[in-house]
Amino acid sequence: MEDLLIKKGSLIGGILLVAGCCVGAGMLGLPVLSAQAGFVPSALIFFLCWMFMLATGLLLLEVNLWFGGSASMVTMAEKTVGRLGKAVSWIVFLFLFYSLMIAYITATGSLMSDFISQWFGAQYPHAYASLAVSLFFGLLIYLGIGAVDWFNRLLMLGLILSYGILIVMGVPHVKMDLLMRHDWSASTLVIPAVIVSFGFHNLIPSLTQYYKGSSSLLIKAITFGSLIPLCIYLIWEWIILGLVDINNFKIALDHGEIATEALKGAVGVNWILEIAQSFAFFAITTSFLSVSLSFVDFLADGLGIKKSVSGNCFLVLLAILPPLIFSLIYPDVFLVALNYAGGYGAIILFGILPVLMVWKGRYHQKRMDQLILPGGKAALMFILACSLFIIGLQVFQTLKGIGND
Repeated sequence: MEDLLIKKGSLIGGILLVAGCCVGAGMLGLPVLSAQAGFVPSALIFFLCWMFMLATGLLLLEVNLWFGGSASMVTMAEKTVGRLGKAVSWIVFLFLFYSLMIAYITATGSLMSDFISQWFGAQYPHAYASLAVSLFFGLLIYLGIGAVDWFNRLLMLGLILSYGILIVMGVPHVKMDLLMRHDWSASTLVIPAVIVSFGFHNLIPSLTQYYKGSSSLLIKAITFGSLIPLCIYLIWEWIILGLVDINNFKIALDHGEIATEALKGAVGVNWILEIAQSFAFFAITTSFLSVSLSFVDFLADGLGIKKSVSGNCFLVLLAILPPLIFSLIYPDVFLVALNYAGGYGAIILFGILPVLMVWKGRYHQKRMDQLILPGGKAALMFILACSLFIIGLQVFQTLKGIGND
């Protein structure tokens, strides 16, 4: 009985870790990017992207199990694809992390500025708010995982409470006619942001060690852990798209703003906006902390820097200072950074590389002892084709944006 309880507890813990890793900055961009398509087309895209990221996560799990669970993404790429794989994973990891950090700093600064303006009636520039948040979070990360853990518990409590209140109190104000509109041709606009919103893959090596290589527990944790964010995103979409007129979303999209900006002036009840802003703040800060902490660990391991007083200080500056500077120069870059993170970074690192690693491991290195994802070569080719399609889609959107400018 004791072993059973331990297993149940471990499974729940892993599920929550995966779920917490996914829910973050993407929530602030998803309604803005999906509004033109409407709720029903967006819901289908969400489901398909979840299936895609679940499949690539299982591929990455298979590779990780080959090496005992201790290998990082960079190490796995080197041992399967070779030095080229190691170099690509390094470059793309940096691109992905920095893109996410830019999005986090920009959005957090915007939310903090709005809070100060609403509660104290004083105009506080976004740049000052971004700088203050970066300094505070940088200090927490410098102090280490203990400080981050305690502060993150408070943030998670706020996240759960604000989300529950938003659902209970916001549902009566949802307008069904706003949810009925649809434009299937615009549904692909949201794909890159949805992809990065299901990014739990960097957690797989830690989970593999946590479960001591138990594939059954790992599959359950990854499947149910990623399913929770899917449900959270769909409910969030249903409420926000049902509250805000499409014209408000178009203005937010043109200015690269987060979803709560579209709520301003669109909702007749002020407290709905305040609750939505609170939830957005807790969602993005919890992800900000986890991504920043893992980024610092990645840099320390990759650059061989010891976590001494000076080493920690350098690593924190290296993780936070470049995206902070970029966000100060380009304050409206949130949606662009989110799209680039998903359309390029996440899809290469968590889409293409797992396919290449599994293909090389299965069919060249003959590692056929523990197959996680069924379907053989056909499944791998399909996932690769989907990955290339998403990259092509992002390239098209990028060129289109340049052309409009």
